[in-house]
Amino acid sequence: MTSRQSLVAAAALAVLASGPAWAAAASYEIYVSSEKDNAISVIDSRTLEVTRTFPVGKRPRGITFSRDGTRLFVCASDSDTVQVFTADGSKHLHDLPSGRDPEQFAIAPDDSKLFIANEDDAITTVVDLATRQVVKQIDVGEEPEGMAVSPDNAFALTTSETTNMAHIYSAQTYERVADILVPARPRDARFSRDSKTVWVSSEIGGAVSVIDLATRAITKTITFQIEGVSADLVQPVGMTFNAAGTLAFVALGPANRVAVVDMKTLEVVRYLLVGQRVWHVALTPDDELLFTTNGVSNDVTVIDAKRLKPIKSILVGRYPWGVAVRPRS
Repeated sequence: MTSRQSLVAAAALAVLASGPAWAAAASYEIYVSSEKDNAISVIDSRTLEVTRTFPVGKRPRGITFSRDGTRLFVCASDSDTVQVFTADGSKHLHDLPSGRDPEQFAIAPDDSKLFIANEDDAITTVVDLATRQVVKQIDVGEEPEGMAVSPDNAFALTTSETTNMAHIYSAQTYERVADILVPARPRDARFSRDSKTVWVSSEIGGAVSVIDLATRAITKTITFQIEGVSADLVQPVGMTFNAAGTLAFVALGPANRVAVVDMKTLEVVRYLLVGQRVWHVALTPDDELLFTTNGVSNDVTVIDAKRLKPIKSILVGRYPWGVAVRPRS
């Protein structure tokens, strides 16, 4: 770590280390998809224990909740469908039409549409959630996976792993506005809360590209160096941002670390040791706890997101992949 990075880290930690808030945190449920078990495990944020498990379709990957918190969406990749459940998972409501092998998806901010990345078809499928009908199939590059919609509902983005591109298009008209070349094998995408930038992680490229939406150009390429870890093991995948827009958390795959990035300086301030082959990360809405899905060790690492300190490992199903958080009802 450079002297400048040390100063950034010290400043960030001085602000963040304000007490072990996780013990008194609000109550949430954390939903984790397990690819090999075809199931979702539910973790209580207060007890940090698995409270229940329920079955879903084959090889579940991406999972998310509707913006109004009433429905749970599951990408059942090997069932070639998106399943919709009640928010607590107690009832399977219906399936949505999708192309082959849905990997990840994103819901429009107004809960009107679902954008689905279909890996085997090289398309993004757009589904109207009111009518449950496909309204558009957008051609993208080979093996699309990452999917995001900007908070202002202006743009959507699909990453194509084999083509090494981030495809940006209008979330309203679906007109393509940019195809941006990024480092090898882009996996995930996240828009900033102000909708001015979008971050794209590149697994094999070992980097995160920060793209300016106004110029549609990469303004910063964030790379990661971990002492004692081979560079080929540093494979960025899932990402999330805190509510204040000050910190980004990036899962680094087989490096078994989560990188904490200062979103102002775009420098790494810390690496957090987690389980094996970390895929995705999710924060509780109060920014107190961060949960990681560790695909090889079959567990979830819980991190105190204020102190930037791992506090517990929770055994879940086989090959945990996706993760989503909802307030406990």
